[in-house]
Amino acid sequence: MSFATDYLAQIETIAARMSLPRVRALHLPLARPDEPCRDGASGHARGEFCALELDDGSIGLSYVLLDDTLERLRNGPGLTDLKGADALALARRYVSGQGVDRTLGFVCANAITRCLYDRAGYRPDGSSDSIGRMDPQPDEAIGMIGLFGPLVERIVAAGARLTVIELDERAVGEREGWRVTTDATALESCGKVLSTSTLLLNDTLDRMLAHCHAARWFAMVGPSAGCLPDALFARGVTLLGGSWVEDSAAFIEGLTSGDKDNRKGRKATSKFALTADAYPGFDALLERAAG
Repeated sequence: MSFATDYLAQIETIAARMSLPRVRALHLPLARPDEPCRDGASGHARGEFCALELDDGSIGLSYVLLDDTLERLRNGPGLTDLKGADALALARRYVSGQGVDRTLGFVCANAITRCLYDRAGYRPDGSSDSIGRMDPQPDEAIGMIGLFGPLVERIVAAGARLTVIELDERAVGEREGWRVTTDATALESCGKVLSTSTLLLNDTLDRMLAHCHAARWFAMVGPSAGCLPDALFARGVTLLGGSWVEDSAAFIEGLTSGDKDNRKGRKATSKFALTADAYPGFDALLERAAG
């Protein structure tokens, strides 16, 4: 069983226990091809993610810069048909679809997760730590899956030995105090790992985790991390860090306005950090929401 099938099974259970709102809209960022982007803890300013809104105001987020996903979402047919769509049927595309359909399914599942949280009266703990409580120490081996540029300096400055795993061979090389490689086996010597949540979309999660048995801390962060964490905790993820939308209207305006600094969008969100010991569990949340 993959994370996707496990996650969808939970979404199916939610739909069986309580009525789900329908899809209100998919909100896309304006194109900003001049700015390189990464689905990471550092930001919401560069148009790297979309937001799917349900009729009750619940919002799910997903990274959209894999391959030509954003272009196809913006220019492809059928997006207007999402308004009023059945949320469960759309979420099922996370498992049954590819490319754009998979992204739409995933972002809808994340919106359903937010709906569950709100109905259960649950909110993950807030966080001001952009590196997922890694607490890097001198000479400690730390792995990073996906290059979080703004966070590298902080880890290297602590004296840790940083290895970054990237899919793009053009990024490979030795830097001052850290290195980039495409060889995931380099993670096997890392005691801590910081990962992009893009792994949930590009089918590399299980392959990367297979090389992280030595890691006593595995933090997954990014706008896409608004999913149910149960299947991730079961696979060895220790912290899930994402974005919590505080003000839906202001957030959507900030996302779609093209504001370079996305000030409204930033003010409308806060970061959260979710760990297994602080998480009540799916069954408890469902009982509270359905009851």
